[in-house]
Amino acid sequence: MIISNWKKEILTIPNLLSLFRLVLIPIYVTIYINATLPAHYYIAGAILAVSCLTDLIDGKIARHFNMVSTLGKILDPLADKATQFTLILCLVIEYPVLWLIVGLFVLKEGFQLIAGLLTLRKGKMLTGALISGKICTTVLFISLIVIVLMPNLNENVVGIIAAIDGVFMLISFIDYARTYYKKTPMIQSLDIPDET
Repeated sequence: MIISNWKKEILTIPNLLSLFRLVLIPIYVTIYINATLPAHYYIAGAILAVSCLTDLIDGKIARHFNMVSTLGKILDPLADKATQFTLILCLVIEYPVLWLIVGLFVLKEGFQLIAGLLTLRKGKMLTGALISGKICTTVLFISLIVIVLMPNLNENVVGIIAAIDGVFMLISFIDYARTYYKKTPMIQSLDIPDET
């Protein structure tokens, strides 16, 4: 019975999709770092597109087929953040202006990690990603994929993209800070079932 419950909790389609996104990270890095032809950048972009697609569908599958799990609530954002951070680090080598995004990313995600752990210690957790966070993730992924697919972009253009990303990241950061500090309804006790 214990083994059966363990498999039911871990070996779900959404969790496997999240693990798949983590596996894609070193594949993307290898291709992007060694890219010399436009086709190489297209392949790297395609890998990121697949990662985004699985991110879009895993939550829908989890909710539709009642496969929501505590592990999934951890694994899904972990795969997202690991992919985003790796993508930014790869691009910052070519475009130093993106260090701004690296700094904001570390600040935002570091805060969410610490605030999340402190909330978890009190037996509570965020019930799901905020809308601002989802929009920020979408904008960040799309803009960075564009940079990957267009390796000869003017640095001024990349700077504008970085500024736009920065605005969305700041909005998301402020929104999460308000949620954690004001203890909005988005934060619930762990014993309350997730009905989303």
